[in-house]
Amino acid sequence: MSSETAAREAPFMPGLEGRNAIVTGASSGLGRQFALTLARAGVRVALAARRADRLQAVADEIAGFDGRAIPVRLDVGEPESVRECVEAAETELGPITILVNNSGMAVTKPALEQEVADWDSVVGTNLRGAWLVAQEVARHMAGHGHGGSIINIASILALRVAKGLAPYAASKAGLAQLTRALALELAEHGIRVNAIAPGYFETEINAGFFDTDAGRKMMRRIPMGRIGRMEELDGLLLLLASDASAYVTGAVLVVDGGQSAML
Repeated sequence: MSSETAAREAPFMPGLEGRNAIVTGASSGLGRQFALTLARAGVRVALAARRADRLQAVADEIAGFDGRAIPVRLDVGEPESVRECVEAAETELGPITILVNNSGMAVTKPALEQEVADWDSVVGTNLRGAWLVAQEVARHMAGHGHGGSIINIASILALRVAKGLAPYAASKAGLAQLTRALALELAEHGIRVNAIAPGYFETEINAGFFDTDAGRKMMRRIPMGRIGRMEELDGLLLLLASDASAYVTGAVLVVDGGQSAML
């Protein structure tokens, strides 16, 4: 099933119509899917990423089904860029009540070959960047007094490890713990903070890999015998974004076809 078909058939979750969201890393992959899914549910979406040209293409796609989305350039490593992004989103859409903290990157090298610059880039984006965006959005949510939902996108590697991805695994484990820490502190403001930890999902970046011998070998280690499809995250995303999960906070929810359940 294509991501376009998935967006048209996204699960319906009542109560999201008219709300405003920021989705980081929205120019491609899971971020694009998350933005389409929220827009299909009636959410107005600020599409945030560094690649402004690709953001406009997603905004046009959303406009094609009468959704509302605006592109906003964002560098999660720059505090001023984060502040400007949130201000622009609220100016155009209104108070933000949903954040999907999705920006991320990886550098795949053996641990002994990882350089300081690799560590700084990965941890700076995946952990420090997520912290900066969550903190700024939470300040606005608390200031408005309306609460909200912050959804961090972690990874199965927050719980398990794989060779060649030490900085990535460390950053995602840190993001899982940051999710719990923020949930504890922000509950008094009516702000829920949860994380989705996907396993292996097919995106435009990795699609070819799963047609190789190494990719097929990896899939055989997944109890369900396949990798995930991006639309299979839609239901959980909408649940966490909506009041249907009003008593859920501090959770790190794994979606991996059973992979993390294995020894």
